[in-house]
Amino acid sequence: MKQLNNLINKAKTSSFNLWVLNRVLWRAIPFNSPHKFEIAEITNENVKIKMPYIRKNLNHIKGLHACGLATLCEYACGLQLMNILGAANYRIIMKDLTMEYHFQGKTDVTVNFKFSDNDAAVINNELLSTDAVFKNFELPVYDNMNNLICTAKVNWQIKRWDKVKTKV
Repeated sequence: MKQLNNLINKAKTSSFNLWVLNRVLWRAIPFNSPHKFEIAEITNENVKIKMPYIRKNLNHIKGLHACGLATLCEYACGLQLMNILGAANYRIIMKDLTMEYHFQGKTDVTVNFKFSDNDAAVINNELLSTDAVFKNFELPVYDNMNNLICTAKVNWQIKRWDKVKTKV
């Protein structure tokens, strides 16, 4: 986890390390590999990820597949949470995901998720009085022509690792 955070920090200022981060995550998360999601930008404020309009991302009517779009949103949200909160400090588990589809995706699409140190401070304050925090985030996805393709609502459980119980 520490290596991932180091690579993310390097990718914030280097296009080469951003390229490396994309390749490492394609290998580390084999389920996402065929989608070829590409992190276009990652900072202390937001992450921007592109889903290409390629054959493996298409449904039977040549639009972007609904499940691929949902995976894109989960990926962007989870990656930025780990970027800011730190995967070594917190266990982040998706509780539920709700999608609303507005327009058929016929080009590359992009999701831009904003979550900063200020947002993390709110979570840290809540974790002082409880073992786990549930947070909902909304992620709109746009195509190249700025059409709103879908909106994801992702609910995450965030818990400090020292509060995690792995045995019954």
